[in-house]
Amino acid sequence: MTGRARVLGTVRTRWRVLVRLGLWSVLEAGQAFVVGYALARALDAGFLAGNTPAGLLWLGAAGLAVGAGAYGTGRVYGVVAALVEPVRDRLVEAVVGRGVREADAGSLSGLTQQVEIARDTFAGLVLVSRSFLFTAAGALIGLCSLAPLLLTVVVPPLLAGMCLFAATLRPLARRQEAYLAADEALAEGLGAVCPGLRDVTAAGAEAQVAALTARSVDAELRAARALARWSLARVAALAVGGELPVVLLLVTAPWLLGHGVTPGALVGALAYVTQSLLPALQNLVHGLGTSGSRLTVVLRRLAPPTDSGTRRPDGRPESHQVPAPQHPPGTPALALTSVTFAYGPASTPVLDGLDLSVPAGAHLAVVGPSGIGKSTLAGLAAGLLEAREGAVRVYGQDVPGPEAAALRVLIPQEAYVHGGTLAENLGLFRKDPVPEAELLAAAEAVGLAPLLRALGGPGGRVDPVALSAGERQLIALARAYLSPAPLALLDEATCHLDPQAEARAERAFAARPGGTLVVVAHRISSARRAGRVLVLDGPRTACGTHDELLRTSARYQELVGGWTTEPTAPVR
Repeated sequence: MTGRARVLGTVRTRWRVLVRLGLWSVLEAGQAFVVGYALARALDAGFLAGNTPAGLLWLGAAGLAVGAGAYGTGRVYGVVAALVEPVRDRLVEAVVGRGVREADAGSLSGLTQQVEIARDTFAGLVLVSRSFLFTAAGALIGLCSLAPLLLTVVVPPLLAGMCLFAATLRPLARRQEAYLAADEALAEGLGAVCPGLRDVTAAGAEAQVAALTARSVDAELRAARALARWSLARVAALAVGGELPVVLLLVTAPWLLGHGVTPGALVGALAYVTQSLLPALQNLVHGLGTSGSRLTVVLRRLAPPTDSGTRRPDGRPESHQVPAPQHPPGTPALALTSVTFAYGPASTPVLDGLDLSVPAGAHLAVVGPSGIGKSTLAGLAAGLLEAREGAVRVYGQDVPGPEAAALRVLIPQEAYVHGGTLAENLGLFRKDPVPEAELLAAAEAVGLAPLLRALGGPGGRVDPVALSAGERQLIALARAYLSPAPLALLDEATCHLDPQAEARAERAFAARPGGTLVVVAHRISSARRAGRVLVLDGPRTACGTHDELLRTSARYQELVGGWTTEPTAPVR
């Protein structure tokens, strides 16, 4: 049963409450009839006839009617509560039942937010629609009692305005629902992106995320504009039905007075329109136009879900993953062609015309003095930075780009670890949960096994604040090791590990099947382990093996001399 059917079914069973609501509404709306009629009689039979006491009596009667109407309004709110609360209870029963039967995680939101929205908007709709019906009836009866000719001036524009508003209800509700859906989609997207900005940056996915966010923003903008256009029709309906009768009464006043309508009746008619019909119509238009669409949306969402899409074994919807593109044999894992990069339009280039080719399966160490551009090179390869000139490609795919993003993983110096289980941290780059055997093997390979045991295994909870910098780096290394990306970029990713732990992690990445390793080195041992070494030294940049560079590169000889005594603790 849908949410709308539950509401209607509950209302039908509360007929006694509806009768009480109608009776109190008659008392409340009685003032709409009495005020205009009393004002007309106070003028015609009182002040204009020279009978001041009679005029004051009629005005006193109008005051009493206002007091009685206020009492009726107070009683109406109590009866509306008796009608609305059972509706809320039925919706709560439905939401809780669905949560128990289907283990629906969205039931909590439905229980705490959507049901309350449904209750409040339903109560508002009952109040404004009831008020309009009884107030309009009282005002029209009053007009007829004053002079039936007044109805010919007031009723046609009132009916026209109501028909125009009724014609906009369905399109307006659709536009309102589309706007709410677009707004929620944008909020959901931003809620997912903002906590993971570091992951987005580390994966080089800024362009992709920006494009997705821009599409959500544009969708909400289009929905808002469409809603605004239909809202103009709502304003037009209010002007035709509530304000045009006032203008017509003033314009036709000479004609009405010439056809037997008294001055008091004309003033009473103006009072009926401005004090009763116009406010009641205004409340109806705004109430149905806004609260009605909100109620429709909420009731649809409280209905049982009918999603039959593909779902993961844990019950979450299957997400799309960009498949890694195939590359022909011999394609370099990383290629930089005449790359120039500077941190500002007028800044001196950090890298100027750099050419580099790293074959698939290679192990490259990048060395050089501080500030020479080692991390800049890693950032370019990871897509975090964009070259001013030249091209950067990963397995033949342009960087930045979604295809290249799926082919490389960056492990920065400041490792990112989130709350949750260790297995959730390690499987962050995997589409599906990592099998425990594979996870344990990866932990053993990079040296994470002691920490894994200390945390209680893969299901152990991780508190990032309680971990040391080295422990966070081990988790980040194991996560990257489990990544499907073949190119691993270690930007001083082992700087908080001791030399033995660093050597173990680098050897694990170098031996990863089908993997390619680029290491920004901070120890001479990292350069010795690498198959090739890139020495960044401006115009004297050189690339070769450790032994070759010892013979040919003065800068490398200088760096090796500075590293002759290998520290037992990492260089910070």
